[in-house]
Amino acid sequence: MKKNIAIIMGGYSSEYKISLKSGHVVYTYLDKEKFNLYPIHIFKDKWVYVDDAGTETPIDRNNFSIQLDGTSITFDCVFNAIHGTPGEDGLMQAYFNLLNIPHTSCGFYQAALTFNKRDLLSVLKAYGIKSAPAYYLNLGDDINETEIIEKVKLPCFVKANKSGSSYGITKVYKKEELKNAIETAYKEDDEIIIEGFLEGTEVSVGVLKINGETTVLPITEIVSENDFFDYEAKYEGKSQEITPARINDEQLANVTAVSKKIYNILKMTGFSRSEFIFIGNEPYLLEVNTTPGLTTESILPQQAQKAGISLTQLFENAITEALS
Repeated sequence: MKKNIAIIMGGYSSEYKISLKSGHVVYTYLDKEKFNLYPIHIFKDKWVYVDDAGTETPIDRNNFSIQLDGTSITFDCVFNAIHGTPGEDGLMQAYFNLLNIPHTSCGFYQAALTFNKRDLLSVLKAYGIKSAPAYYLNLGDDINETEIIEKVKLPCFVKANKSGSSYGITKVYKKEELKNAIETAYKEDDEIIIEGFLEGTEVSVGVLKINGETTVLPITEIVSENDFFDYEAKYEGKSQEITPARINDEQLANVTAVSKKIYNILKMTGFSRSEFIFIGNEPYLLEVNTTPGLTTESILPQQAQKAGISLTQLFENAITEALS
C-alpha cells in the first residue's frame, strides 16, 4: 500500500513564496510510484489541498483530512516545507502531535526554541556554544543607544528575533542609524536581538538523521555580494555559496563537532541548517533553521548533492526517519 503524504507549504509569514517553491520541489522529486502525494497550502485564510489542475479542496482541521469523491483521505506522514510561522515555530508540530500524525520536522519545543534566536543562544551558551555579544529589546522598551553600543560595539546587526530569511535585518555602522534599524526590525517582530558584528568566514551547516545517525553534510561557505547575507543575497543570487567551504582542517573539525553537538543537545529530528562565523578556528553560532529552503538552488539540497544524496533520496529519507 502506498502511503499518503501531505506536503505542507505556504505559511503566514513573509517567507510564504519561498515555501511554496520548496514544497513544489519536494512534490516534484518525491517518488510518486512509492507515495500518494498531496500538496497542501496553509494560509491564514485557508488550508487547502491543491491538485495538479489547481482545484482547491478544503482541509478538515479536526483531523487534518480531505474529502475527495466522497472518500475521506487521511495522511500517514506530513512533509513540512513551511518556512516561518506556523511551520517553523512549533505551531504545526504541536497540532500534528495532538493528532498523532508523524511529520518530517523537529518536535514542537525544538521548533519554538530554535525559532526564537534569543532563547536558543541563551540555552546553548550553557553548553559552551559561542555566539556574538547581544542586546535584547521588546516593543515598548526604552532605547538606550549608548548602552546598546557599549554592549555590542559598532558595526552591529539589528534583527527581528523570531523571523527567518533575513527579513527585518539591518547592519548599523553609526549610532544615528540605530533607531531606524530598530523600527525596521519591529515591522517583522515585537522582539529584537542586536548583535555585535563578527569579522570572519561565514558557513552554513546542514545536519539530518540518516538511518537514525546524526549526519553532518558537506559545509557551505557564504560569500555575499551585499554587505551581509540578506534576503537578496540568500534568494536573489547576490551571493556565492561554495561547497565544500574553503576552511582549514581544524575549522572543519570544530564546526562539524559543534553542529552535531547542537543537533544532539536539542534532541533534534528532521533537517537543520545552522549558520556560523569563524573567529580564528572557533565557530560562533548565528542561528539554527529547522525548515531550511528545499529548492534546487537552496543550500541544504546543494550540500546533499555534494554528499552524493539526490533530492529524491533526501526527501524520501526525511519521510523514512519520520515514520521510524
